[in-house]
Amino acid sequence: MTIQEKIAQGKTFLGIELGSTRIKASLIDDTFTPIAGGSHGWENRLENGYWTYSLEDIHSGVQSCYADLKRDVREKYGVVPRTFGAMGISAMMHGYMAFDKNDNLLVPFRTWRNTTTEKAAAELTKLFGFNIPQRWSIAHLYQAVLNGEEHVPEIAHITTLAGYIHFLLTGKRSVGIGEASGMFPISGSGYDKNMLDKFGGLVPTVNISELLPDVLTAGENAGILTEAGAKLLDPAGDLEAGVPLCPPEGDAGTGMTATNAVLPKTGNISAGTSVFSMLVLEKPLGGVYPEIDIVSTPDGAPVAMVHCNNCCSELDAWVNIFEEFLLLSGSPADKSAIYEMLYKNALQGEPDCGGVTACSFLSGEPVAGIENGRPMYFRTLDSKMNLANLFRAEIYSAFAALKIGMDILFEKEKVSAEQFTGHGGIFKVQGVAQQFLADGLNTPVAVMKTAGEGGAWGMALLAAYMVCGGGKTLAAWLDGEIFADMEKNTAAPEENGVRGFEKYIKRYKTGLAAEKILGDDQL
Repeated sequence: MTIQEKIAQGKTFLGIELGSTRIKASLIDDTFTPIAGGSHGWENRLENGYWTYSLEDIHSGVQSCYADLKRDVREKYGVVPRTFGAMGISAMMHGYMAFDKNDNLLVPFRTWRNTTTEKAAAELTKLFGFNIPQRWSIAHLYQAVLNGEEHVPEIAHITTLAGYIHFLLTGKRSVGIGEASGMFPISGSGYDKNMLDKFGGLVPTVNISELLPDVLTAGENAGILTEAGAKLLDPAGDLEAGVPLCPPEGDAGTGMTATNAVLPKTGNISAGTSVFSMLVLEKPLGGVYPEIDIVSTPDGAPVAMVHCNNCCSELDAWVNIFEEFLLLSGSPADKSAIYEMLYKNALQGEPDCGGVTACSFLSGEPVAGIENGRPMYFRTLDSKMNLANLFRAEIYSAFAALKIGMDILFEKEKVSAEQFTGHGGIFKVQGVAQQFLADGLNTPVAVMKTAGEGGAWGMALLAAYMVCGGGKTLAAWLDGEIFADMEKNTAAPEENGVRGFEKYIKRYKTGLAAEKILGDDQL
């Protein structure tokens, strides 16, 4: 069967993921191989003290991404997609979207990037005996209660960005268990009842069980694309209603799926605007740590997650500077070639970056104890300042906060990982960021040929699993159908690199005192 026939007959699966800087769509066929894609760039904005995206940005962004997918399909295969075998929606995890009984948004969407819920997160962590990060939905809700915000009595439903888009497409208020685990603690196949009761005792005026969306696991049917949903996604009217949707998931769940990291002792690291590691646990942790979240795989297994708000944004800004320099010099180059040149040259830098240190915080970073981020760079008096060391320091900086959190798991909890699988744009230049990360974590890091596909492809796989799983567990299906023959390369930690990263991180931690001072400056 040709790809054109597969598209016409709906033997394809669509995943859409709303990331922090880009909305991506990935279309795969019944061999689970990407055949087309679409994207739309967007940026959050700081309004009235909160990082947010407007509803107009959300709606138009999803439509633009889908239109770009249609264009790609049409240009490659000469046909227009009208249906799919299944589809699914993913988005950046956590955050807060509160609606009244008429589905009106009560306050602008508060994203994961906000660090405005410190008091609520601390009180809930103490109450539950379970770490509640600042970005979790329940922390945002309780902080709104503590603030006495006017909208709280009007709340009928709260959800995440993925849950909101899923509702628009299906009319169903549900999320996947991985996404749910970033809203409220999970136990078994649903929200932790004991903690629900504790929250009810703390805030008796809020019926938390009624506000949260239903919880579904990978493989379950989460609704059907409605006429209104089809029109929202494709205003041109080519898309037909009736497509089944799988449970909406967060970018953590799609990252685990896209890297085959859903079994104990497997892990993945997703790097973009933010960076987070996921390590599937063999047993519960002995302690409660503010740097470590306990979330779930898309099929409900417990996962230790270290989530850092900052990763590639400052690194990308430095690449833009060199792109600008090349333009001024009359020697413009393709952006991907600039990345390749700068990243590869960083391999020539010294293992400890020659005394050069960078801090990439554009927003607050709770893992490092930073409330307000300020990009920062410094070097020792005897440092060796050159391009290789500078850029090596910038790449190290993208992973430095993650290492601080991961060292808690390795050193205090004695958790072990067989290897991590990296995905995201930072790994596209082969053997650079991957090697530095392996050295920083002293653990092998694998990158598959699909590393650049990211979460949209993972979401498409979850949609396909719902239809094609055949009763297998998600892990067995991924192992047997998707990754059995997947090409990948693995970087093992190198002794000099491990020692060098440790020297770098010692300087980095010392420099955080200055970072705090800069963040407190309101000028």
